[in-house]
Amino acid sequence: MEKNKLVWKNKKWKELSQKEMHDIYALRAQVFVVEQNCVYQDIDNKDSKAIHVYGVSKKKIIAYSRCFKQGDYFNETSFGRAVVVKKERGKGIGDELVKQTIKVMKANWPDQKIKISAQAHLSGFYKKHGFITKGEKYLEDGIPHIGMCSKP
Repeated sequence: MEKNKLVWKNKKWKELSQKEMHDIYALRAQVFVVEQNCVYQDIDNKDSKAIHVYGVSKKKIIAYSRCFKQGDYFNETSFGRAVVVKKERGKGIGDELVKQTIKVMKANWPDQKIKISAQAHLSGFYKKHGFITKGEKYLEDGIPHIGMCSKP
């Protein structure tokens, strides 16, 4: 898949169709629950507060993240649930997802520091996008994570 064949969208909760939300939940469950063998409560009552950023190819959502204003997840603006469907990884789509997510966040909440809870093995990936580690590693749903922040 070429990156330029992706169509990037961002929508608030009320703007998402039932099919879009179903496809987002299905992608998140496939990766975070099934692939990572992690039983956790994905539907956490925060989706209604988020801006959902996603990449569509051939009518399928293949990349996704959700963004939050200050106070809706952390004290800082934040994003999470960043995911790319397995068969499309290694093609630069994750980089494009982070760039699109940051673009949406800067448009909605300019000059704000972004805080994320990154899976620890992905800290190098996020460092490429200007994030720095903050604090020690910790377990979140049984998976090692680390706090990371951007500069405003």
